[in-house]
Amino acid sequence: MPAIGIGELIIILVIILLLFGASRITSVASALGGSIKAFRKAVREDDEVPANKAETNESTDKKAETKA
Repeated sequence: MPAIGIGELIIILVIILLLFGASRITSVASALGGSIKAFRKAVREDDEVPANKAETNESTDKKAETKA
């Protein structure tokens, strides 16, 4: 199966531009960018939560030891 070249990509992009229009394509690209940004933020927050939970568990363990 042959690879898609530059000429074929340009033709595909022109067809998409004719079908949807420039304003629709920019709004879709903007929405896609916002979705990627939100996804990255959620992943970053998810990575930070376990670290905070581990610190909280350690401080809880220390409080339990001092009470005992």
